[in-house]
Amino acid sequence: MQTEFVITAGEQPKRLDIFLVNREPNLSRSAIQRLIEQGRVKMNGQAAKPSQKIKPGDRIAFDIPKAEPLELKGEAIPLEILHEDDHLLVLNKPAGIVVHPAPGNWAGTLVNALLYHFEHSGGTVSTIGGKERPGLVHRLDKQTSGVMVIAKRDQAHRHLASQFKHHSITRVYEALIWGVPKKGHGLIELAIGRDTKERKKFSARTTNPKESVTEYKVDRRFGKLAAHVLLYPKTGRTHQLRVHLTSLGHPILGDPTYGGRKVTEIEGIEIPRVMLHARTLGFQHPATGETHEYTRPLPPDMVEVMQALEKLVPQKTTKGV
Repeated sequence: MQTEFVITAGEQPKRLDIFLVNREPNLSRSAIQRLIEQGRVKMNGQAAKPSQKIKPGDRIAFDIPKAEPLELKGEAIPLEILHEDDHLLVLNKPAGIVVHPAPGNWAGTLVNALLYHFEHSGGTVSTIGGKERPGLVHRLDKQTSGVMVIAKRDQAHRHLASQFKHHSITRVYEALIWGVPKKGHGLIELAIGRDTKERKKFSARTTNPKESVTEYKVDRRFGKLAAHVLLYPKTGRTHQLRVHLTSLGHPILGDPTYGGRKVTEIEGIEIPRVMLHARTLGFQHPATGETHEYTRPLPPDMVEVMQALEKLVPQKTTKGV
């Protein structure tokens, strides 16, 4: 795919590879550097180097070859299945697994695990998501754990997707955050979209803002260092909870993308990943109309961080608002 553009006025001088990484969120820095080394990136008509500095007025042209995945294959990756019938499957996704294949992650994903499961159980999966996202009605970030629903039939997929679209799904998340909000309970209303400067991030600094609403409740305080919060998203934007908590000044622990280095370690406690867990998911069953609700407690890594925080400030740990 050939792309050509001119660096706009106001753009700060920076390395070409860093600029392109921010502009092309689906490509890693190493992938960008490979394209440059292959001669697929030109600056002002000349072959470019990764370290070249861009400036306003520079004309950039680059060619991204279409990424074609190998035929997706099932992989024997363990699944914690909470419920399964002819129409859908509910599971508890562990942190660290990517939900669907994409450039750089054609294998080892949740989809690969699901394909293996259905191949060996004789089940079907919805085709609406296409060959790369079969059955996926929604998704969780790689580092987020928790409850997900998978559609096994197209009719179930459409029914569940409609519930997500109209926000009739019950969703409760848990997070460990940096610092403690002044208000014990509140509503965050902040329209967000893809960031205009850093294309891998989402923020209010965007040309395409979309309404985003999150209710939060402080469940436990760890002195002034951190807090355990319950989150009730009223909309389902990409990175919504991470962006909204950062807008309060309380990014999620273990999320350097939005919180910087300060959230990766707190008073000597190393934070292993983004401390976010999709605890509860409730929906209307597409075939029976009955309400189904599934809850999974915090995974061990989040429990361990909470216990470490409690030991750090035992006399200051408080429960509730």
